[in-house]
Amino acid sequence: MKKTLFFLLFSIVLFGQKIETIDLSKSIKDSKNSIKSLTVIDQRANQEVGMVMYHKDEVKIIFENNASKDIQDWFYKYNPVRGNNDMFFLLEKLNISEDKKEKYSIGKLELRASTFIKKEDGYHFIDRKDTIVTVSSRTTPYLGQSLARKATLILTDLFKESYKGEPWEFSISENDLPNYDSVLKEKLSILNANELKEGVYKDYYSFFTHNPEPGFTLQANDKGVVTKAVKGEEKTGIRHFYAFVHNGIAYKNIPVGYTEIFKDENGVFIEVTKAELFPETVTTGVTIGAAAGGLIGGVIGAVVDVSLSGKRKNTVGPKVYLDPFTGNYVLPEDFGKTK
Repeated sequence: MKKTLFFLLFSIVLFGQKIETIDLSKSIKDSKNSIKSLTVIDQRANQEVGMVMYHKDEVKIIFENNASKDIQDWFYKYNPVRGNNDMFFLLEKLNISEDKKEKYSIGKLELRASTFIKKEDGYHFIDRKDTIVTVSSRTTPYLGQSLARKATLILTDLFKESYKGEPWEFSISENDLPNYDSVLKEKLSILNANELKEGVYKDYYSFFTHNPEPGFTLQANDKGVVTKAVKGEEKTGIRHFYAFVHNGIAYKNIPVGYTEIFKDENGVFIEVTKAELFPETVTTGVTIGAAAGGLIGGVIGAVVDVSLSGKRKNTVGPKVYLDPFTGNYVLPEDFGKTK
């Protein structure tokens, strides 16, 4: 009788919990066949992915085996022909959770992962994904399935972008890998510069390493608004650059123009509203979250150490930091919300 009762209780527990496996079956083929080996380092303190509810059942999201093995097997499955580079994949955060409201729930995926190429002098950063994605049960009752799929898509994008990306010139040691963020920031010239180099910066890497495009001068209209970068007969609209420095002030392009960039102890930032960064006319899908992807070529700002200048523009927007590892916006959690 006792054995029967135990079996029934055990069955009820199993029946009340479902499993959603992260499906790593999308192709991540390296078309250049440049990668020889992949090493995955899972540095998460908690190896569990997370859990959400489906009606009255708990849905646990898992890897089939574990993150390191599954991601490595995934790479080798789609890359039987390989090249000469040793890639390291650092999984820093992967967590799925649920915020229950009165009549619905919000499922949340937090994911951060980075890639490196190992060379003789150490490890060279390539790319990273650092994002938060939310899904409402009003849109789909299958929160676990939806968030697991989104995790796969983000990881897929990271691999594909890493194949195309150029490794940073700076190297770090194997011991520094867990703290690469702070170690590499110390090497970025823009964060330590007292004076800024005039000109245009084609992308976030050239901006943070303080290397403007050679030979370009800035052209302003009769109202003093910078509109073009000129190099001989070549004229390029300023909106095509990530940022620029004019009269000692740096600016970042946004969909509605450009805005000044400031600097504090946490990095460089702009002060903008949600409507300025993501106007309704912009159709590009953007994930809003504590660390969401930014739009390249939007607001422009000046990197100014306010403690030195003592001056600052009066703006109505909150601080939005620029991620030196992606060029994206790092949005406050309450960004765009009214009190």
